[in-house]
Amino acid sequence: MPMPQTYFHASKDFDAFIQDVRDTCMLQTRHQAYHTLRAVLHTFRAHLTTRQALEFANILPAVTRAIFVEDWTVSDSPPPFPDRAALVREVKSIRRDHNMAPDSAIADVAAALRRSSIDERELDRVLAGLPEGAVDFWETLT
Repeated sequence: MPMPQTYFHASKDFDAFIQDVRDTCMLQTRHQAYHTLRAVLHTFRAHLTTRQALEFANILPAVTRAIFVEDWTVSDSPPPFPDRAALVREVKSIRRDHNMAPDSAIADVAAALRRSSIDERELDRVLAGLPEGAVDFWETLT
């Protein structure tokens, strides 16, 4: 079996994705984009069970998947998704001193993720099977 393309091109694909996150969020650096992406992913993950989170992780590109699962304290009793304003506060609270996430960070990252190498039909299928609020989390502004 040949090496899957998702691993073969992981660095190149992630580089393009993180630049898209930077530009969409109107951030200045790739470091700011990384921290914004990480905060959005970890906020989403905090509202999923382990099984649900792993199902979602399986559809992410390789490097994004690694960021999604890094530093994970597993909980199978996650809180439900709150309203958007509370989710934005959660995103901004992660690594507060390094976090430049705009108020639109969730929708911005969602738009960049949908433009990346992810299969949008698969994303929508997985999101539909997750708790109430998961689909809304990954909505874009457009």
